[in-house]
Amino acid sequence: MDGGPQAAVAARVPGAAGLGLLAPPAARRVPAALLADPGWTAERVAALGARHRSADRRALATVWWYSASAVLLTPVAAGLATGRPLSARLADTTLYEVGGVLLGGVSSAPAGDDPAGELRASLGSAVAAVAEAGGMRERPLWAVATDSLAGRLLALGRALGDVAAVTALAAPVAGAVGHPMPAPRYTDVGGTRFVRRASCCLLVRLPGQPMCTACPARAPEHRRLLLEDAAGLW
Repeated sequence: MDGGPQAAVAARVPGAAGLGLLAPPAARRVPAALLADPGWTAERVAALGARHRSADRRALATVWWYSASAVLLTPVAAGLATGRPLSARLADTTLYEVGGVLLGGVSSAPAGDDPAGELRASLGSAVAAVAEAGGMRERPLWAVATDSLAGRLLALGRALGDVAAVTALAAPVAGAVGHPMPAPRYTDVGGTRFVRRASCCLLVRLPGQPMCTACPARAPEHRRLLLEDAAGLW
């Protein structure tokens, strides 16, 4: 990564590389504008299907977007968390890939005059491409984006040592983006904050894959017990 605006953001975040704010060594650059390309997205979904030996397009597209949306939203979330807003425009963003997996993203410009509009346009374009690749509705993919935003802000809050302040940004950001992005939610268990998921990533529908700890498909009581275990209460 060069000395652009994201460099100043990354310098303020402990563990920036692990959060995907610094390009991994020998990573391949991928223009984020490709996220809005249905053909390119379909190829990525198909490649994921080959790795998992699955033809479930909806599950594969959802799993792929769960990862890709987190990468795309990391620079935006980090800019907000550090008070140095970064552009959410796909044209201003480069993704970094290693071994066919997107690991990080870099925004090359500060946020413009309408950051919510930038984010709405970028997510809308990417969601449309993923929905086409997966043969599915767009609404569940917007819920995935909400959870990715909440998760990235939570990770940044932990890194910065102020979970409450950083996660408090999630609802205003989603509210500014507006419909159809649902409100992000959190739950506190034993003093540890977790994302209260609005979406199911559908990973469990792929061969040999487990159900996520915080999956909304779990019974609330069972999910609470698992989160208590994750929080170290057991």
